[in-house]
Amino acid sequence: MKNILVIDDDISIGDMLEELLTKEGYRVCRAYSGTEALYVLSQALPDLVLLDLMLPGLDGEELLPRIKNIPVIVVSAKSDVSNKVELLLHGAADYITKPFATSELLARIAVQMRNAHTPKAHPELTFKDLRLDTLSHNVTLDGRNIRLTRTEYAILKLLMHNPSQVVTKTLLLERLSEDTPDCMESSLRVHISNLRKKLREAGGGDYIEAVWGIGFKMKE
Repeated sequence: MKNILVIDDDISIGDMLEELLTKEGYRVCRAYSGTEALYVLSQALPDLVLLDLMLPGLDGEELLPRIKNIPVIVVSAKSDVSNKVELLLHGAADYITKPFATSELLARIAVQMRNAHTPKAHPELTFKDLRLDTLSHNVTLDGRNIRLTRTEYAILKLLMHNPSQVVTKTLLLERLSEDTPDCMESSLRVHISNLRKKLREAGGGDYIEAVWGIGFKMKE
């Protein structure tokens, strides 16, 4: 089930979006301000964000560049073309103006979900001197190949896709089940421990850190 984060301080619009998206089979989480959205994103990574611009505190235009590696559809009453162009150039995947037809919004969401699973022109993920090739499945650290199990590779790939954000254990297990159904909650910590050990032995340092009670992230 795909996860969508709705960031909008208008409760009635948020309720409408949550009801619509839930009926379409999406899991929905909510944030009512830019600051709250940053906290929600630090706890779990959605597959897509619906972002209003007029938010209390940290507004949508300030929040947008802080959302990394997740498609963002701006949903705003602002209809100025120059404003749309500016946001699209600075990270928004799409822009829809309020009021909107729900069928159009659902179509735009479906396009972004599909695009997220389309192979990119540059399939290599990088973090410091760590390289992961999503086509060949080769992982190298400072030019040296690292042999990983299928589950270890899947964990590292997910963490490297979102290196600055914490990935919760629940989300890890949900995403891993698509590629490695043998990974259970009881064995997840063992897989991550083995992965951290292999990276440490190859590079002499820690590349993954545990965030107590929440999950894991790449170590800055």
